[in-house]
Amino acid sequence: MKPTQLITCCLVLATSVLSAEEPKSEVLKKVFATAPSGKPAAIHKARTTAKPGETITLKGRVMGNLKPFVDGRSIFILGDPETLKACSDIPGDACETPWDNCCDDPEALKQGTATIQVIDAKGRVLKEGIENVNGLQKLSYVTVSGTVAPGSSDKLLLLNADAIQVEEPKKK
Repeated sequence: MKPTQLITCCLVLATSVLSAEEPKSEVLKKVFATAPSGKPAAIHKARTTAKPGETITLKGRVMGNLKPFVDGRSIFILGDPETLKACSDIPGDACETPWDNCCDDPEALKQGTATIQVIDAKGRVLKEGIENVNGLQKLSYVTVSGTVAPGSSDKLLLLNADAIQVEEPKKK
């Protein structure tokens, strides 16, 4: 491991420990308190098979966009680590925004991402930011269970999350 990669890992770990926030709404508390169920599917495969109304589980990493979180809303982009590689995982790459996957092919990026959202009882996206909640940050490894949202297709996989589990940072 190169010194720059070690420094990046330490900063990510320190940031995740220092900036973990508790969810404010009961809906978000429940989503983070519920364990995902079922065998996680790869995002690039789920995009071609998942149908609206179907319950699925995905495993991935928060990445795929310069801003993978939407400010003030419970929405984030989940990237498929089977098909996408964060720039920080490329030896010698000094990208300052490794979660944007600027090194990946745009088509692979399109096929390897899903949009995850948490909705309220009326089906509206929560007006509560989700970045840093329970340690959820850029490049976090996450397992999510939920229902494929209406309007979801092989061009846009949109999942209404019922359970989100943030994994501990991987040791290198």
